[in-house]
Amino acid sequence: MPKKYYNKENLINVIKGKLFLLNFFLAFFFQKIILAQTSGNNEAILLYKVVIPPAFCESSNGLSFGGDLRIGDLNNDGKLEFLIYRAISSINGGGVQPCFVGAFDFEGNILWQKGKGGKQPNRPGPVAIYDLNADEKNEVICLFVEDSSVISPYSMKNIKLLLLDGENGEILKSTKPSVFNKTEGEGPNWVHQRILIANLSGNQTPQDFIIKLGKTIYAFNHHFELLWEYYNANDQYQNCPAYIPAVGDIDNDGKDEVNGGYYLLDDDGKVMWEEKLGKNMDCVAIDFWDNDHQKRAICSGYGFVLDEKGDTILFLGEKLVPHGQELRVADFDTEFEGREMVIRYNGHQQDIRVISQDGRVINEFQINASPNHTGMEAVYWNGSKQPALLYNGGSLWSSKGKLVSELPGLPQPPVGDKRQGWYHCITCDITGDDGEEIVVYNPWGNEIFIYTANRKNWNQPKKFKAEAKQYNPRLMD
Repeated sequence: MPKKYYNKENLINVIKGKLFLLNFFLAFFFQKIILAQTSGNNEAILLYKVVIPPAFCESSNGLSFGGDLRIGDLNNDGKLEFLIYRAISSINGGGVQPCFVGAFDFEGNILWQKGKGGKQPNRPGPVAIYDLNADEKNEVICLFVEDSSVISPYSMKNIKLLLLDGENGEILKSTKPSVFNKTEGEGPNWVHQRILIANLSGNQTPQDFIIKLGKTIYAFNHHFELLWEYYNANDQYQNCPAYIPAVGDIDNDGKDEVNGGYYLLDDDGKVMWEEKLGKNMDCVAIDFWDNDHQKRAICSGYGFVLDEKGDTILFLGEKLVPHGQELRVADFDTEFEGREMVIRYNGHQQDIRVISQDGRVINEFQINASPNHTGMEAVYWNGSKQPALLYNGGSLWSSKGKLVSELPGLPQPPVGDKRQGWYHCITCDITGDDGEEIVVYNPWGNEIFIYTANRKNWNQPKKFKAEAKQYNPRLMD
């Protein structure tokens, strides 16, 4: 065959042509891979469906329900277990004072129970799972009704503070703090009662906790000794501190502070700053914002970010945030530096704004409807290096306003009370592949659903170790 002769110009053109074809096929090949990975990662897989033991459920209006939920390794086997509780009474749409707690595993096997009966609490309440005494075994810290025959939902006089063995429910500590005798209240601020684990004493791990009861914060150590108390007189709807405060180390001294939106308390309970900021201080956080070495106080009321002295890092104002119902801070958009704030800015509505570090609204959209239009949570669905997604009412959203995935297999919520539905979400990592799973439950139902993304090793569970997102879940209602 005759030899092909190329001059320099022809040779360059031939090489360019071959490189073009090579680049085309490589681009096509990798695009397929990327699309496949994106499609797979965004796909939600029902990892587990856990049925609450029928013996633990109550019935009302034709519904069988377990109540409020907490998660953790209760029997120290390295696996996730579940704890439900119900309240002796329900007032103003909210539940208080647990009278029943029950623990069970993935298979629905009963571990233990304390008390009986109770009503659906509607709102997450004063129950936590944590290794409070640092013996490498988890306990349950909870308030509990002492005598249900003389209980008042507006008073703490008949309430005990309990520390229960996570494995068998045995009472390890029981006390009736004298300060409870003077603690009472009513209205929206009162029914949001919560126990939050905190490091107030500077121990190697957190061994203290706060109890938020209406206008008062009480701080206790692991011996159930009262460390301090704080009182804030603001108690009117739309003009009170955060219903659920946040804990975290904002001054880098190795101990936690408490952010209530209208105040910041040091680890010893002293006021670092106190000011009645914007209305509707419904949601607060202590988290990194403008750098990675100094946490800030982040507040939904009119959209504030403040430092430990109360100086303003960011102020969005009433026009941008007329009613800051919920906020979440995470790296939602990798096109922008650092973290972003996603805020439900218009009260109990579907309206969302995404805020950058410099206060710009980089996106706004409407998410799906959810009970009471609450229940948002940031989820690192595809791993810590990928943009966080936003969970809401059985759906996952990107910060671009795109509906990424709808959770398969969720039953339709019952028709009736506006709070019935799939709005309670707790994030956790049980597969060990860096991405987060989500635990979804309906307080008016009898099933728990755990979802994961379609990642490579989601079916290889790791030993479960709780972090703050599990023992201090930021559940909203």
